[in-house]
Amino acid sequence: MDTTVLSSTFVMTLLLAVGLFFFIKASVKDRIEQVKLASESAQESLLTQLQEYFASRAYRVAAVDAPNYKVTFEGFVRPSWFLAVFLTLLSAGGALCLGLVLGMLVPQQGQIFLGLVLLSPLTGVFYWKKAGRSEQVLLKLESVADSESPTKSFVTVRAHRDELATMQKALNLKPLEE
Repeated sequence: MDTTVLSSTFVMTLLLAVGLFFFIKASVKDRIEQVKLASESAQESLLTQLQEYFASRAYRVAAVDAPNYKVTFEGFVRPSWFLAVFLTLLSAGGALCLGLVLGMLVPQQGQIFLGLVLLSPLTGVFYWKKAGRSEQVLLKLESVADSESPTKSFVTVRAHRDELATMQKALNLKPLEE
């Protein structure tokens, strides 16, 4: 086979391997966001709804600042079996491709490079150890002084973006339009 084809294939495979590395690294990244949400419920009613919601999601109250209507919830986020297996399979495929290309470039040691596939379970272990972590949800409740507005209270929430999306749907909260 032409060495130009092999070298360009090797470069492309290396670029794909770099992309795979950053994809695996991003799978455990914190995605914390802060958003202000509007509710049609009164402040006390909204606080009760939020406490019930987070209790059902296995969060517990970690701190309460009653005069300022601030509550901190804490919970453990479990890693996903599906994602651990998926990332392991992706890294096995990437290692296999890299091993095959290296085996074609250096045919004398081709079998050794195929051994890179044996490192792929480390990806699942990496994800499993990093993804399982304790997370906090910070809430700050505010009431609306204007009685003509359908919005009766606001809540400022700082949490993982997936948790924010789930909470908005479950409690029918609307993002505040600024």
